[in-house]
Amino acid sequence: MADDLRALEDWAGALLNQLQPKERRQVTQDIARDLRRSQQKRIATQRNPDGTPFAPRKPRQPLRAKAGRIKQRKMFAKLRTARYLRLQSDASSIAIGFAGRVSRLARVHQYGLRDKPGRNSPDIQYQRRELLGFSADELDMVRDKLVEHLVR
Repeated sequence: MADDLRALEDWAGALLNQLQPKERRQVTQDIARDLRRSQQKRIATQRNPDGTPFAPRKPRQPLRAKAGRIKQRKMFAKLRTARYLRLQSDASSIAIGFAGRVSRLARVHQYGLRDKPGRNSPDIQYQRRELLGFSADELDMVRDKLVEHLVR
């Protein structure tokens, strides 16, 4: 995967250097928006970049009886919104990442680190759930967007 990304970076860098700064900024913004949408969709489907499903949550202890029970929703529902999943692009780079306090939570899940879920709770080892990363489809999308822009 890293070799594919390096090859794409070398190929795209040479093409982007031939464009004017304004055109480069436009194409990087388009690519960044599409990458963020793709990442948001992948997080919503609970999949890692390689296509494997996220590690499931640990089963909860029964907190309440049937009336007034706590529902388990999909993980990272708020994290994938544009408010937290920020993009930053200019004529020479694209950056997509989490902003604010949620970046710590995202990092813990991205790399499978240990963390305390609450103030007085013990450390817990979290399963690895890759929130950000490039899938083969996303690399193809970046390549297609560059070619599409250069053909125009």
